[in-house]
Amino acid sequence: MDLSRHLTINRQLAERVCRRLSEEINKLGFAAAEIKHYPNYDDASFELIKDPYTGEQNLTCYWYDEFTKQRIGRLQFNSDGSFYAEYDVVKTHPGSSKWFVEGVTAWGKADSIKAEAKLLPMPA
Repeated sequence: MDLSRHLTINRQLAERVCRRLSEEINKLGFAAAEIKHYPNYDDASFELIKDPYTGEQNLTCYWYDEFTKQRIGRLQFNSDGSFYAEYDVVKTHPGSSKWFVEGVTAWGKADSIKAEAKLLPMPA
C-alpha cells in the first residue's frame, strides 16, 4: 500500500487523536497565548516505516516546530490497528510550579483513545 492510501485510511482516527492530544493540553489550564501550536494532521510530515515484527508498512506522522525545525511530536499507526502518539508541551505546569509538563501522550485503537500528560517533578 502506498503512502497516499495510508494517509486516507488513517485520516479520521488521526484527526481524533490530534483533538484528544489538544484536549489534554487544554485540561492542564494554560493561558491561550502560552500554547503556540497544537497537533494537526495536515501539518505533519509522513513516512512509512517497516514494522520489524510483521514486515508491514506503518504510517508515522511527525510534527516539527516551524522556526527551529526540531521535532515536537509523533503519531505511529501500527499494523495491528493500534497507535501511539506524543506531543511536546515543555512548560512549567500552570497550576503547580512543582511540576514540569514534558508533553502529552495518547494510545489505543479507534474504539478506545486514552491520553495523559507527561509530568516531571521540578528540581528542588
